[in-house]
Amino acid sequence: MSTKHPSLLASIFKMKCPKCREGEMFTQNSIFPLKDLLTMPDRCEKCQQKMEIEVGFYYGTGYVSYALTVALIAATFIAYWILFGMSYNDNSVFIALGISVGLSILLQPWLMRLSRVIYLYFFVRYDKDAINNTSQK
Repeated sequence: MSTKHPSLLASIFKMKCPKCREGEMFTQNSIFPLKDLLTMPDRCEKCQQKMEIEVGFYYGTGYVSYALTVALIAATFIAYWILFGMSYNDNSVFIALGISVGLSILLQPWLMRLSRVIYLYFFVRYDKDAINNTSQK
């Protein structure tokens, strides 16, 4: 009897626990209010995985957030170049830059959450029996 494993990418974008891929990583699904944007439970409600492995663990997410922002800006520039073309003569480079910066500012709260999720996924491996092992204890 085979059970279907949750997809890695779907679990990351849904912001699920890396160990069981079922529990929520954040206390609120919405990013609003912004003051509660990064509020996480101490442990996953499904498998009891600690969300902060050690003190100061999430300082490393700055690197992940930086990489995501650079990738977003590069993708925006490439999309603008393909759709509209770019030239220094008509200032389209500056328009593309403005769109890229505006989009990265607008998406920054979501990118901050996503960087925490990706960073935790680097250190915690999926365990298909995580929920079963927790319920037996």
